[in-house]
Amino acid sequence: MNISSRQLKAFLLTARLGNFTKAAEVMHLTQAGLSVMMRELETQLDARLFDRTTRTVTLTGAGEKFLPAAIRALSEIEDAAAQINAIGEKARHTLRIAATPFVSSNLMPPICRLFRTRYPEVAIQFVDCALKQVHALVENGEADLGFGFFFKASRGIERTLLHAFSLMRIAALDDADADAHADLAALRPGAMVAGKAPWSALESASLLALPADNPIQQLVETHLAAVRPRHEEKPAFNYFETLIAMTASGMGATVLPSLALIGCQRYPVRCDILVPRVSLGLHQISKRGRGKTPVMADFTATLIAELPGLMQTEHLARRSGSPGAIQA
Repeated sequence: MNISSRQLKAFLLTARLGNFTKAAEVMHLTQAGLSVMMRELETQLDARLFDRTTRTVTLTGAGEKFLPAAIRALSEIEDAAAQINAIGEKARHTLRIAATPFVSSNLMPPICRLFRTRYPEVAIQFVDCALKQVHALVENGEADLGFGFFFKASRGIERTLLHAFSLMRIAALDDADADAHADLAALRPGAMVAGKAPWSALESASLLALPADNPIQQLVETHLAAVRPRHEEKPAFNYFETLIAMTASGMGATVLPSLALIGCQRYPVRCDILVPRVSLGLHQISKRGRGKTPVMADFTATLIAELPGLMQTEHLARRSGSPGAIQA
């Protein structure tokens, strides 16, 4: 049996109006087309539903019995369709984002602010969490988009490169740096000098690190191995911001992606791109095979368009008082 909602609607209209011609007009059908539809319904039910005369159409006993069931079935179908449409409409106007803590606190606020001015009708739901949890939320369908330094593609996940950054050394400002930026220090609590440094500059430095299982730290250790012993213990911290603050306090230098330049503006530290350069990508991830809503596509486009401006290191260097500029 394959009864359609359109057949139910036609049956109920015919029963209410008692006239095939009028029911056909409401359904935007020919009378012949409506008659065919009713005959198909009667065939499926194996019962005659209407007594037809030249002037009137009345329900048979079978039709009277089928009437309340048809009303209930059509009502449930229409209610379910309305609820599904409402869910779809909400999804089209809701964006669920998951991002790592530093990306959440330093990169996303200006992007979200700009996006909301362009799309005020869109509600943004945001989760800041560790990289593995970002991946899990996207994989499980609990987040539409995820952001972080994802080094490897994974099954079922689509990865989009947003911007390539470089590893950089962050160190506390020394006396010479502090003297050179004394005027700036009087105006704001931190200063930054942007330049370049060889990996060999880290050979004897006290280093702070991300946890050993962090893929960024694993990349750092690969390149440190050329100038330092492998697997040496270092004080480890989970978050970029903590590492920058501890570095500023004089506990040691650290190596982070140049995305951290944004956060370094608040601390008295010197940032130098390490050479030879080591690049790593900030990625957006989404669930493969899942249809992307216009809202998702618009957010991605906004981020890609605005990220170079946010990471314009000439602007960062100028704000910090540095005479030079570097590429992120």
